[in-house]
Amino acid sequence: MKKRILVIDDDVQFRTMIVEMLERKNYTVYAAGDGEEGLRIWEELEPDMVITDIIMPNREGIETIMELKRKNKDVKIIAISGGGRIDAKDNLHSAKLLGATITLTKPFESDKLIDSVQQLIGFSN
Repeated sequence: MKKRILVIDDDVQFRTMIVEMLERKNYTVYAAGDGEEGLRIWEELEPDMVITDIIMPNREGIETIMELKRKNKDVKIIAISGGGRIDAKDNLHSAKLLGATITLTKPFESDKLIDSVQQLIGFSN
């Protein structure tokens, strides 16, 4: 069975790039533009893992991570950030403390993301 991944990022181009990259590796990928939409999709479909940006409108990534972990402490999360008003490393450190399994600073190499996904949920059939 194909592994399922939810990608949450408000940057349409970046989100599309990640979705296409993962689909080429044979994962089933769902996309959301913010944490509110992401949580709705996660509750409905319960994908194998979540990749979430930190700085987003409506419900940002830290809140999203906290809510996902509250609903399922075992959910696998990759947090990504390019910064914002505070440094990306600070955002990602907070994400890690709150339950993100892996953190990546934007921009990152596509191989780094694929390696991280495979480390957390394995290869997709």
